[in-house]
Amino acid sequence: MSGVGSTEPPIEQRTTDIAGTVAIVGFPNVGKSTLINRLTESRQAVVHETPGVTRDRKELVCDWNGVHFLLIDTGGVDDLARDVFSPEIAKQARVAILEADLILFVVDARHGITPGDEELAVTLRASKKPVFVLANKIDDPRKDFQAAEFHRLGLGDPWPLSALHGLGTGDLLDEVVAKLPGEGRAPIGEETIRVAILGRPNVGKSSLLNALVGRERVIVSDVPGTTRDAIDTILIRDERQFLLVDTAGLRRKRKQRQGIDYYSELRALEAAERADVALILIDASEGIVEQDLSVADVARKAGCSSLVVLSKWDVNEVTLEDVKPRIESRLRQRPPVIAVSAKTGRGLDRLLEHVVALFEKHTGRIPTPALNNALAELREARQPPSQRGRRLNLLYGAQVSSRPPRIRIHVNDPGLVTRDYAYWVENELRKRFSLGGVPVSIDFVKRS
Repeated sequence: MSGVGSTEPPIEQRTTDIAGTVAIVGFPNVGKSTLINRLTESRQAVVHETPGVTRDRKELVCDWNGVHFLLIDTGGVDDLARDVFSPEIAKQARVAILEADLILFVVDARHGITPGDEELAVTLRASKKPVFVLANKIDDPRKDFQAAEFHRLGLGDPWPLSALHGLGTGDLLDEVVAKLPGEGRAPIGEETIRVAILGRPNVGKSSLLNALVGRERVIVSDVPGTTRDAIDTILIRDERQFLLVDTAGLRRKRKQRQGIDYYSELRALEAAERADVALILIDASEGIVEQDLSVADVARKAGCSSLVVLSKWDVNEVTLEDVKPRIESRLRQRPPVIAVSAKTGRGLDRLLEHVVALFEKHTGRIPTPALNNALAELREARQPPSQRGRRLNLLYGAQVSSRPPRIRIHVNDPGLVTRDYAYWVENELRKRFSLGGVPVSIDFVKRS
C-alpha cells in the first residue's frame, strides 16, 4: 500500500497536540530528506544529489489520519568521513535519537549493508528505542526481497519501501502512529513569538541561536554557508515562548544562485515570511555594508518587525554610534539597534526584551481616539499637499488589522496624497506611537 501523510508547514504552525517524536537517521545519501518530504507531503527538507546536504536536525509536523507527530530530519552519520562537518552532523543525529520516541533507520537497498549501517545499528540497539529499518529505493514491489539482507542488523524485520514513489509509506505510517506514546511537546499557539535570524553568510547567526538556547542546537563553523536549512527551535524564557529560526546566509545576487544555495536561501526567505520579528545580524568587526541593508529590506518586504543586532561584539571595531545614523537614514522602519556577543553572553537578555517589546507593538492596536488626535496634530504640523486649488484633508483614521499594523486613513481625495507626504505621515505615526522597527502600512482611502 502506498500513502502520504499530510502536513501543516513546519513546527511553528503546530497548534494541535503531538502524539510523539520520530527521528529519521541513516548513512549519507540514502534518501532521508526525500522520505521526510514524502511523509509530510511537503518540500520542507532540501533534497539534492550531493551527499551531506542535510547538516542540522530539522523538525516538521506530520499528520496521519488525524494523529500529529513530530518528524526530525537529520544529517547522514558517517564516522569515517574526514570533512569538517561530519563529526558535528553525527552529534546532531545522536541528539535526535535521544529525543525521539521512535526511530526510522533508512538504508539503501540497492547497495546492501555498508560498514556505516552496521556502526549506526550498534548505536540504535544501545538506545533501547523502537527502531524501524527502512530498506529504501525499492521502486518495484517485485524486488521487495532485497530488504531481507537487512535482518542482519539485528533491529527486526526491515520495511521495503520507496520514498521517491511512496510505495509502502502508508503501512509504515500506520505502524508508526500505533507505536507512539500519544503525547509530546506542548502545542505552538498564537502567543508564540516567531523570530527569524537573518544575515549574510558567516555573521554569527548559528552562534547566536546556540547562545540563546544554551546548547549546541545547530552546527557552527567559520566556513560560510554552513547552515543550509531553516532550523526551528523552541525557547521558553520568563514564561514567554519563542520560536527561533536559524537561516542560511542571504547573498547579494540571490537570482544567480543555483542548486543547494538556491534552495537554502529560498528557505531563509520563507522563514522571514512566517516570522513576527526578524533579527538582522551585522558583523560588528566589519561594520555595516550594503549587503546588510539588503537583508533588512528582505525583512521589511516580508512584513517582519526588525531589530538590528551587532554580533561578535567581543571583537568589535565599530560602535553603536557608528552604525545608528546610517541605519536611520537608509532603513524605512527605523529599527532599534543592539550589540551582543554570543561568545560572552553580553546583551542576550536585552535582546529578548527588545524582541518581546517589538512583538507587542507588532500585534497590538492603536486606540482610535489616540490615532485621530495624532492626525489632528499632523494637520497642524505640516501643510498637506494641494493640486489645482484643492488641498488634501486627513479626516479620520483607524487601525484595521495587526501582525503587522495596518491603518486606514479617510481623506477627501486620495489622488492628492504624494509619496513624500505619505512617508512623512508614516514616520510621524511611528515616532508618536513608538513603532520603531515595526512595518506600518497606511491606506489612504476616500471618505464614503
